[in-house]
Amino acid sequence: MNMSYKKLSLFIFLFSSCLATLITPSHGDYKHWQTQFSFIRRASSFSSPSSSSNQGEKGYDYIVVGGGTAGCPLAATLSQKYNVLLLERGGVPFTNRNVSFLSNFHLTLADTSNTSPSQYFVSNDGVYNARARVLGGGTSINAGFYTRASARYIKRMGWDAKLVNESYPWVEKQIVHEPLFEPWQRAVHDGLLDAGVSPDNGFTYDHLYGTKVGGTIFDKYGRRHTAAELLASSNPKNIDVLIHAKAQKIIFDMTGKKPKAVGVVFNDENGVRHEAFISRRHGSEVIVTCGAIGSPQLLLLSGIGPKTELEKLNISVVHDNKFVGKDMSDNPMNTIYVPFRKPVKQSLIETVGITKKGVYIEASSGYGQSKDSISCHHGIASAEIGQLSTIPPKQRTHEAIESYKRNKKDIPYEAFHGGFILSKIAYPKSKGELKLINTNADDNPSVTFNYFSHVQDLKACVNGIRIVEKLVRSKPFLNFTQCDRKTIKKLLNMSVTANVNLIPRHTNDTKSLEQFCRDTVITIWHYHGGCHVGQVVNTNYEVMGVHRLRVIDGSTFDESPGTNPQATVMMMGRYMGVKILRERLGKTNRLRR
Repeated sequence: MNMSYKKLSLFIFLFSSCLATLITPSHGDYKHWQTQFSFIRRASSFSSPSSSSNQGEKGYDYIVVGGGTAGCPLAATLSQKYNVLLLERGGVPFTNRNVSFLSNFHLTLADTSNTSPSQYFVSNDGVYNARARVLGGGTSINAGFYTRASARYIKRMGWDAKLVNESYPWVEKQIVHEPLFEPWQRAVHDGLLDAGVSPDNGFTYDHLYGTKVGGTIFDKYGRRHTAAELLASSNPKNIDVLIHAKAQKIIFDMTGKKPKAVGVVFNDENGVRHEAFISRRHGSEVIVTCGAIGSPQLLLLSGIGPKTELEKLNISVVHDNKFVGKDMSDNPMNTIYVPFRKPVKQSLIETVGITKKGVYIEASSGYGQSKDSISCHHGIASAEIGQLSTIPPKQRTHEAIESYKRNKKDIPYEAFHGGFILSKIAYPKSKGELKLINTNADDNPSVTFNYFSHVQDLKACVNGIRIVEKLVRSKPFLNFTQCDRKTIKKLLNMSVTANVNLIPRHTNDTKSLEQFCRDTVITIWHYHGGCHVGQVVNTNYEVMGVHRLRVIDGSTFDESPGTNPQATVMMMGRYMGVKILRERLGKTNRLRR
């Protein structure tokens, strides 16, 4: 009887998984997404004009470079009234199982091939990181958590609050969901409240001090909905989206008093060079939305940046600006592993503690079901994706990662029963920079973040670890783990070799905790800066020193918005699209919502 019940349960689970795949739109269905997004095509299908002079009035009104978190909503909005070309260096997310499903989250980040939707890079600090290489950008490879920026942040950015509050819902109605709120997430939520991170703000998109449940771009079937789906709001007659279109540089007309952007050079999937141009009509622009790594990199490759650095690489200087690529930041993250006596369902981030101590506390849990493959992993803190936090940053190498992957087969399976509590620095004061290594646009530039170089960041990290300590000792949390001391000791001993960090023994020793912070730092992929407002772009995100060129993405931020930035970056794309159209058409012109 018991065996029959188990077989029936297994059948129901497998059937449900298959059903979820079948009834979820777009996934794995080439014809479906091609029908819905008929304007998406390969870059090799593009026909370059013989010269920019032949473009005349026929050129695009806008060329958006980078089909990511900001680029997709921006292009969709601009296409409502004007002709738009969107260039994306990667492919589509719709047919990639590793992108589409929460359960495969780590597989995309672990894929280091040249065709991966995720392009890994290692900062000069020794921390492994990733940048998106797929339509939808970071929304196609991230942990899915959706939460807005604070009212303070909106005011500080000088944004129109009314338009902001119209732009967020435009995104939310299309791709955002309320999470299932898994038991592990509930335990963390209740533990945070018990640890004093109050009040309980329930389910909300708003950024409020206390503990809350936020939104997610994963639906109830665990399927991801990315910024690429916002292109469904485009006017299909006015937009061309080219995938595998790798931008090489921006083309400038140097005959006037100021250089003027006129087009973009890009290579298609076969390596063939193409040129696309904007029209001569007033208001036509090239808009760069390549993200915090790609946008400063493209400006430098195009001749906008520090003159001495550009000349070293024989790049013709279009505009000398010493600030391009400077003051880069990444929000450092440290994780604490909590072992369980039994398996727990996989979850990414669903709840967050917004503290007044300069840190955000989040959580993830669960693992794959295979004992002999990468699916036996630690999710957001997997060594396979470079999050090798038990080794100090400078010692993290490919060899170390491969060694862990080999040795984990000998680690007791129970060591993967557990969850992570994540402590992220909210407003890092440590700054770094981005520089070109060469003139190959496909290569990663040199990036340094200088984690914990500022004393305030170390202080915030210590505060975060101490909050986590209170959390794991809270009554709601202990009720969930249901482990006695003997079981905990056994699980901790198994976890020692499993690339996980446990609560430090001496949390009252500040110097010891500071060293723990330095040694165990990893990333949550929220890096920003390099094209700051007031240094590289003005308050309208127009690149200073040249005409007809903007940068609209996270490279313009000096702080990462909210606990997780994707909501605000997508909102920003919509917001600036509406703003640009209103300025060009007049405020009375109505747009489709």
